[in-house]
Amino acid sequence: MKIITDSSANILPSVPLRIVTDEKEYMDDKTLDTAAMVQELKAYKGKSSTACPNMNDWLNAFENEEEIYALTLTSNLSGCYSYAASAASEYMENHEGARVHVMDSLSTGPELALLAEKATELANEGKSFDEVVNAMDEYKKHTSLAFILGSLDNFAKNGRVNPALAKISGVLGIKIVGRASKVGDLEPLSKSKGEGRAAKQLFSNMKAEGYRGGRVRLTHTLNPALADKFFGMIKKEYPDADITISENRGICSFYAEEGSLLVGYEKN
Repeated sequence: MKIITDSSANILPSVPLRIVTDEKEYMDDKTLDTAAMVQELKAYKGKSSTACPNMNDWLNAFENEEEIYALTLTSNLSGCYSYAASAASEYMENHEGARVHVMDSLSTGPELALLAEKATELANEGKSFDEVVNAMDEYKKHTSLAFILGSLDNFAKNGRVNPALAKISGVLGIKIVGRASKVGDLEPLSKSKGEGRAAKQLFSNMKAEGYRGGRVRLTHTLNPALADKFFGMIKKEYPDADITISENRGICSFYAEEGSLLVGYEKN
């Protein structure tokens, strides 16, 4: 049995995405120096983009396993799900008895990591393949992703937002607070001046979405102080909450740039 994610889950090992510029390509795997990449991209003035794993990458990750759960970055932002699903069909055709379930997380980062954690727990409980798949579909209804973005520069370089908006937000110190929508888009909800206000707004949004003290997975991009502050805010109101803090790796650091915070959490 194997549980596989792409690298947007910030988990190693995983199936890596790539960050591409005209000058350099960054592979989001264990060899990547994320902090160096972040600084190099800040200084880079040209266009940049990302590339998802292809079908062969997924087939290589499936190799020699009989029961496989593959969890991918939202299909609304990447072709990861499509390639993984195609690879799953081919793998099952060529490996008699093998079963592969590919789940479109409609999210990324720490919410994807939460889903991988749950899949691992269910499999370790001895549940059947179908039981794990059904339980994962149900669990997905009770998880969400929220975020504070420190910058919109790479979204602008990637053609996803207006460059003028990115420049204004950077000059004014505006933080974008938002969430992953039900269809897997990154949905801005508000703009806040300063990290403190942004953190309060983010926590308020989480509670409005149904957070009541469940698991929280915090990932940050070179901003441990903000992650620690948010950790404290949650613990003050929900002292028994299971919360972890870790760093964003390559693909999450590309879009959630320096200063950003991603929050995967369980909700009622």
